[in-house]
Amino acid sequence: MGQILIEDAPECLDSDTLRSKLKVEGCGSIVSFLGLTRGSDNGVAVHHLEFDAWAERLPSVLHDLAAQAIERFGVGGIAMSHRTGVVLPGEDIVCIHVASPHRKEGFEACSWLIDELKAQAPLWKKEVRADGTHWKEGLG
Repeated sequence: MGQILIEDAPECLDSDTLRSKLKVEGCGSIVSFLGLTRGSDNGVAVHHLEFDAWAERLPSVLHDLAAQAIERFGVGGIAMSHRTGVVLPGEDIVCIHVASPHRKEGFEACSWLIDELKAQAPLWKKEVRADGTHWKEGLG
């Protein structure tokens, strides 16, 4: 099985440090996804997002998704982290790095991982906007 790194990020997410921990031996690519907080939603200013999580369960769900992606796509390793708490516009929310022998399976695994993370991770998102507070279904 490939390498799996899952890191908690309650205060900040350091994508570069997370990526530096990923072993790349035998890999020819790293495909990364970095999700950021937008400053507006449908023309309304977003002051910040608040992510709440089932903290005891989140790391195991992310680990299970990474293990599935390694088996399904044949990639060499995956590093993932997702913020909790208050995330301001322009700040990093989620990071996924996929090390793979070739780019095609890296892109496929990374795309699958973000979709599955949004569908399965025990995370809830509240937008604090100029027009009030809005809980968002799923993770958008």
